[in-house]
Amino acid sequence: MAVGAADGVNLNQLADHRGVKECLQWFTREKQWISEKHLELCRIPAPTFQEADRAAWFLEQFRALGWEASIDRVGNAIAASGDGPYVALTAHLDTVIPARSKDEIEVDADGRFRGPGVCDNGAGLAALLGFARAWKSGPRLPEFALSPLLVANVGEEGEGNLLGMRYLCKQSGLARRIAAFVVADGANTDHITCRALGSRRFEAVFNGPGGHSWSDFGVGNPVHALCRAVALFADTAVAGSPKSAINVGLIEGGAGVNAIAQAARAKIDIRSESNQKMDELVGALEQAVERARETENQRASGGQVTSRLKEIGSRPAAALADDAPILKYIRAVDAHLGIRSRLDCASTDANIPLSLGTPAIAIGAGGVGGGAHTLQEWFRPEGRDLGLKRIFLLMLLLLGPQLPEPGSDGR
Repeated sequence: MAVGAADGVNLNQLADHRGVKECLQWFTREKQWISEKHLELCRIPAPTFQEADRAAWFLEQFRALGWEASIDRVGNAIAASGDGPYVALTAHLDTVIPARSKDEIEVDADGRFRGPGVCDNGAGLAALLGFARAWKSGPRLPEFALSPLLVANVGEEGEGNLLGMRYLCKQSGLARRIAAFVVADGANTDHITCRALGSRRFEAVFNGPGGHSWSDFGVGNPVHALCRAVALFADTAVAGSPKSAINVGLIEGGAGVNAIAQAARAKIDIRSESNQKMDELVGALEQAVERARETENQRASGGQVTSRLKEIGSRPAAALADDAPILKYIRAVDAHLGIRSRLDCASTDANIPLSLGTPAIAIGAGGVGGGAHTLQEWFRPEGRDLGLKRIFLLMLLLLGPQLPEPGSDGR
């Protein structure tokens, strides 16, 4: 399915269309409304796997703005205008750290927002609402070959494993009707994510009989085995191209300093720009776990340890073609708005459509932010309207505008 044919569209003419111009002005005129909605949504806790309240809030907002809206089987809040085929604008609902109370989302005297999720992905979600209202306000927009679809999706962060986007692209009844994706993630407009950074995540578990640190000394020790596996895997060479990384992010096990643990576990993150390289690193992890188990059991004079390696997440690596129309359109929009941006590689919701051959990019939603995934996360809304105009114009180009002849009244 091709995106709307906008190759012959003059971007200046499009931006000067009466309805489009009104929408672009709306993003500047209604900055306060957008910021109020931004803060309101961030005050609804939405940790991964617990996004239902925030999704329900979005459902109400979409419907109040005149969109046909529903919540799908996995919890995505979806709004449509028209019958499709669609171009989807998406933003993930979930946060790594949820706000524990409404007071934790605050505004400094200088107007800076502070609190978990205010940038990632409060900024993207606010853009979704801004687009939803702008689309329904003002003079009539041009006719389009495709229809817009708005998705506030679940499960982007951590062990959510791109659940919402995976369902939308593979199992949903909309899957075959979406021609392209624009993913609004974070704030800054200095990047265009067009290459999907792959990741595979595992939990390594060692089990043993356990016992007293003195009287049972000599039985296989799961903690010792796990530490040996981590050390072996950490020595894996990852330098060079394609760029890759490994990380042991969590280790736990044992009951006390004078007890031999009955279980120990670690969670491991493997990332690469190449699926083949990820497979090689997974093989190295498997070997490290096996060698650590065998070494511990060879040293043991009593009960032995067992090991298990469970995959808990998989995000495919992929890349957008250099000549993809969506890249041509975003570069044209950036030139029109005076935005300087670079192409980059990151792990986002765009991984799934890109891996399936569907055009997709992830971009910031405007403003400036930082401190993502920490309690010190912040967002500054100054200049947000530029990012929102960028998203709006890109969506219009992807939808395939049918512009009137020059000199008409733009209706």
